[in-house]
Amino acid sequence: MKKQTEINNTEKAGWLLLIGIVLIGANLRVPITSVGTLMSFIREDLSISNAVAGLVTTLPLIAFAILSPFAPKIANRIGMQWTIAFSMILLIIGIAIRSVTGIGFLFTGTLLIGLAISIGNVLIPGIIKMNFPYRIGVMTGIYAVFMNIFGALGSGLSVPISSVGNMGWQGALGIWGLLAVVALLVWLPQLRKKQGAVSKKTIKTKEKTKLWRSPLAWSVTLFMGGQSLMFYTLIAWMPDILNTIGYDARSAGWMVFLMQAAIIPTTFVVPVIALKLKNQVGLAIGTALLFMIGFSGLLFGSMMLVPLWAIFLGIAGGSGFSLSMVFFTLRTKNGREAVELSGMAQSFGYMLAAVGPVFAGVLYDIGRGWTLPILFLLFISIIILIAGIISGKEGTISERAKKKWERISKY
Repeated sequence: MKKQTEINNTEKAGWLLLIGIVLIGANLRVPITSVGTLMSFIREDLSISNAVAGLVTTLPLIAFAILSPFAPKIANRIGMQWTIAFSMILLIIGIAIRSVTGIGFLFTGTLLIGLAISIGNVLIPGIIKMNFPYRIGVMTGIYAVFMNIFGALGSGLSVPISSVGNMGWQGALGIWGLLAVVALLVWLPQLRKKQGAVSKKTIKTKEKTKLWRSPLAWSVTLFMGGQSLMFYTLIAWMPDILNTIGYDARSAGWMVFLMQAAIIPTTFVVPVIALKLKNQVGLAIGTALLFMIGFSGLLFGSMMLVPLWAIFLGIAGGSGFSLSMVFFTLRTKNGREAVELSGMAQSFGYMLAAVGPVFAGVLYDIGRGWTLPILFLLFISIIILIAGIISGKEGTISERAKKKWERISKY
């Protein structure tokens, strides 16, 4: 009887952890995606340029780049569970501040939101690997699906919500704070667990140095950064791109929703498939090609086919994100190393991604159109292709380093 009770308690704890991970994931995109379709209203209300408006999307990415390498260190000191709980509190505060009218409040709140999200971005892959070592593909898929479901809802519902009563763009952004409150409440039982913070000796300096010197780690970083640049640039500017070819704000918002809806099944299927393959090179190549087709369609294709281009870009984005998460786990030997690679890749990767929205806005202002920004994104697709081929090959960072050393030793 006692043994059965322990089994039931273990199963209950497992389900609570799963639901907690799902809700944390649900909060990791919607505070950012909800801004894109409201950008024209924010720009008009605050009288800011395209380049400055791009900072609303870029600031969180800068925050990701700054805090990501420190997230594992914070988790090692106070525990992963408490670190994630504090990140949700910070997210709630950031959403509340951003919802107050004024440029200062908009950017301050956005920065806090970015700092909060960066912690979840880094830690969740490691939590999955440590708690679900035999279900990495399925768990990564579930986590990514809910992240993108709510990301899509943020894009699709923001304009309709803003038109309800006196909500405006401020209320449409602020309402998502309720989701963060729910996630925090569901996560609270995790704080009763032993934190299991590792000592500094657990992650040797020598191992860290190998990580930062690894060509494979840098390839994963470039892949991560490239697909993130694509996603956040599209979230920021795709509504405006579609406005120039005849879509109104509401219709453009639903095209962004369609793109993110296409991401959803992809983010579940790709990790499951990736874990069954000997290597992920083919998936990486397919991701890059779909990006190229989608952007070429927006540049040269018919307005009638925009839903198709949106679906292609969504599938590519979902595949790119999922493969990044899979690379964090498949190219490392344990959960702690996965967190370290996640921190490295997301730090430098999001630094690269932060360039996207602002640079696209600058290119638009220079060229007075979206041709130059789309050509820039096609160039990034080539970088994703090369980095994906290298990252997709079989072997962990340490295994590849060992093989490289053995080849050098022969000479």
